[in-house]
Parts: sequence; C-alpha cells; structure tokens
Amino acid sequence: MRSTDDRAQAHTLEAFAAAILLVAGLTFALQATAVTPLSASTSNQHIENQQRAVATDLLATSAENGDLRDALLYWNPENETFAGSHPEFDTYTRGGPPNSFGEALNRTFLDRRVAFNVEVRHGDRNRTDVVDMGSPSDNAVTASRAVSLSDDANLTAPGYEETTLAGLADGSDPGAFYAASDADGAVYDHVEVRITVWRM
Repeated sequence: MRSTDDRAQAHTLEAFAAAILLVAGLTFALQATAVTPLSASTSNQHIENQQRAVATDLLATSAENGDLRDALLYWNPENETFAGSHPEFDTYTRGGPPNSFGEALNRTFLDRRVAFNVEVRHGDRNRTDVVDMGSPSDNAVTASRAVSLSDDANLTAPGYEETTLAGLADGSDPGAFYAASDADGAVYDHVEVRITVWRM
C-alpha cells in the first residue's frame, strides 16, 4: 500500500512539473514572437498588395488622361528643378507636385496617411527624384509605369509653356532638362516613373 501511495505522489509531482514547464515554455514563446503593428501577417500582406494595386491604377489613369506626362514636364529649365519644389532638396517633400498628378497622389495616399516617393528613371541607371517624403519602411511597395516623351513636347511649368524638349536639347531654349535626348527620331526619351508607398 505504501509503495502505491509513493508511486501516486511521484506521478502527481511529475504532472505538476510538466505543467509548469509547459506554461513557462508558452510564456517564453509568446514573448519572443510578440505581434506589433508592423509584424508580417496575412493582413499586412493584403494591405501591401492593395497599396501596390492602387499605385499601379493611379499611374495607369494618370498616364491615360495625360496628367503623368504633364507632371514629368513640370520642369523649370533655368533652375534645373521641378517647378515649386523645395529649394534646398530640389524635390517635393510634403506631398505631390502642384499639378493634377500631385493632387491625385495626395488624395489617394497622403489623405489616408500613406507616405510616398516618386522618382523618374531615365538613360542608363540615371534617376531624378520628384517627391521625397523620407526613407520607406520595410512594408513599402513599388509600382512603375513607362512613359515616352516626344521631341516636340512642351514644358508645363508656369512661364515655360512655349519651351520644347527639342529646344532644350539643341540649345535654342535656355536651360536644361533632367533627361538627356535619345536622339532617336521623334522620341526625346523613354522614362520610367516609380511610386513607392508605405504606411506612416
């Protein structure tokens, strides 16, 4: 009888020890994998996919209605900056440019507390920043769109509406454009516009 009681007590102690180890292990595991607002999850992935789709749609719509092309030509050739950009950084730092494309960017992203950068890729690995709102976070997504600029395209910045890209390329108009001419027929250059968006 004594041996049976000892065995029962030993089993009870083992059960308590196992339970304590199990609780301690679960507590440690939960602390090691704490979920934060920026932790990877299916919800975050869904939001990132949605933001990429919205950015892609915005570029497509702006390209179709001409707003994207106009924004690329919103250039002050004498200052060699986008018109109205921050004088120290030569980019827009608080939102989109003061044109229809910038208004669409602000309405789509900034009003929803989503930050964005916009850059133009041209030539061989050359890049011109249009909007620089800071360093993207780890959950940033990117969308891009190719745009062709013709030689006879006029700048859209105030006071330079009669200036053409061909005139800037051959020196008949004052100043310079951010992209160099391809010198290939009627096309001045093929550029790629990239939007990077992330939650603030």
